Amino acid sequence: MNTQRPSLLGYLGPNWFASVMGTGIVATAGASLPVHVPGLRGFALVVWVISAVLLILLILAMLGHWVRNPVVARSHVRNPQMAHFYGAAPMALLTVASGALLVGTDLIGVDAAVGLAWVLWTAGTLSGLFTAMSIPYLMFTQYRVEPDAAFGGWLMPVVPPMVAAATGGLLIPHMSEGGSGRATMLYGCYAMFGLSLIASLIIITMVWSRLAHFGTSGTARVPTLWIVLGPLGQSITVAGLLGSDAALAVDAPLADGMRIFAVLYGVPVWGFAVLWIALATALTVRTIRRGMPFALTWWSLTFPVGTFVTGTSQLAFHTGLPAFAGAAAVAYVGLLSTWLLVAVRTVRGGLQGGLFAPPAADPIRARKDPPVG
Repeated sequence: MNTQRPSLLGYLGPNWFASVMGTGIVATAGASLPVHVPGLRGFALVVWVISAVLLILLILAMLGHWVRNPVVARSHVRNPQMAHFYGAAPMALLTVASGALLVGTDLIGVDAAVGLAWVLWTAGTLSGLFTAMSIPYLMFTQYRVEPDAAFGGWLMPVVPPMVAAATGGLLIPHMSEGGSGRATMLYGCYAMFGLSLIASLIIITMVWSRLAHFGTSGTARVPTLWIVLGPLGQSITVAGLLGSDAALAVDAPLADGMRIFAVLYGVPVWGFAVLWIALATALTVRTIRRGMPFALTWWSLTFPVGTFVTGTSQLAFHTGLPAFAGAAAVAYVGLLSTWLLVAVRTVRGGLQGGLFAPPAADPIRARKDPPVG
């Protein structure tokens, strides 16, 4: 019997970058929270540093993986489950970039933080636009897609442009006032907002249809249902950020309309996000009670919840309602609890080697419970 532990660089997949996303969002959500908590900004800065260091380590490890195991590394893009998680790398870059602008300035100064954010934003935006086109193209032309195949991971390659739009919104105040640069960034971010939103709505509809027709898998893939919350919360965040910065880039009538859009769009989508939280919670608890094993998919419980926090914080800012501020604080407590749980389990699983096992080659089947009686 072979009891050899998997090699650290043997099967290092792009899904590991979800840990950077899930850690970085704890920092950005904390820095954006509309309530004052003593020590929260310092805590957010520490978490941002951890996410930045983790990003560097993963990039180096991934490069080593491609050098030592090029055949295995190339195989990830041919795996219909793993390939979608190539979208995690651009979002990891963009999350660290946002953290640099929100809290990194306290450590490295404004100029260095802005410079770092520009580099990460450029790399994350270009690679995110690439995954948003290339992975769906492979789905349309090569991957064998079963009727019950739709899952939250399908959102991963199309959400990066939405994250790029959020980070771009944070960069607008740091751009030169002269010329058309700010307006170009503003409209470019709205374009990426639309690109990602429409693609996400199509996929969310397919996920809902799969759940209705086939049920859940009952496996560690169930937490990926939380990824649906990602484009919802992030789109609310983007609408809020761009609405706030619009006056810096366009004329007053347009800027007023964009601020109004932040509320008229954000509140209805927030309502659906709350519904999805309830559904995803029920399905996740159901699966945990049936013995759901730990896997890197558990990081799906962090970044999407973090975008719900940032989106709710934007609604609190634009509406001035204490209800949204309170909801953001409660959601942040939930985010912290989940992040600590998943981070500890990831460290334990990484040291034991179980998280470096090869991805499943066979499709995961969905099923419903048999009829009662």
